Amino acid sequence: MSLEFKKNQVHFKDMVGVEDAEALLEWLQKTPAAKVDFSACTHLHPANLQVLMAASPSIMVWPADAAFSAWLQSALDQHEDPY
Repeated sequence: MSLEFKKNQVHFKDMVGVEDAEALLEWLQKTPAAKVDFSACTHLHPANLQVLMAASPSIMVWPADAAFSAWLQSALDQHEDPY
């Protein structure tokens, strides 16, 4: 599995596919203070993106790949406030 759940954190690893979306949704519903670590994530299926957009968890670490990270931050509307 490309998701590793630890208490209130979920670690995304490598390619996170559609088969992970249901488990992610269930975990996020049970974990109101959820935190996400994308550091090892290289691909995210849109089904998982939709789950994340709906749940709005806190992002601890963005992906290492700059382009993927920028795209994901834009999709999740998590830009740092310059003010």
